[in-house]
Amino acid sequence: MAVRMELSRILIADQHDLNVIELLEVDGERTFPILIGVVEAEAIKRRLQGIELKRPLTHELMMSIIDAFGGTIKEVRINDLNDHTFFALLIIHTDDDRIMEIDSRPSDAIALAVAAEIPIFVEESVIDSAMSDL
Repeated sequence: MAVRMELSRILIADQHDLNVIELLEVDGERTFPILIGVVEAEAIKRRLQGIELKRPLTHELMMSIIDAFGGTIKEVRINDLNDHTFFALLIIHTDDDRIMEIDSRPSDAIALAVAAEIPIFVEESVIDSAMSDL
């Protein structure tokens, strides 16, 4: 079973590449952190602050490509945690009624979710594993 989560906060460290996003359970109190890279952290921060750039960056490019091929990202699903590494899927619905699951880094998936206001889901087993690792 998957649990709906939302971005609770983002912590960007200026001195090193240890940036953290924290997800919060929508109808609950559970949270857990995910370490992300500086590029993804800055992309998420820029979106949250409403800063628009003149040219598309990688996440905007990905959205444009998916749209151009007749797809819409319906959700982001963090579906696994293995050896301290999170795994995610982009769930894409196409114009011809197909559902595609595309492997993604969670940081990229969450950046897309923030950009397009797409719901984020996390498998219950991932939440349990993440909380036991704390």
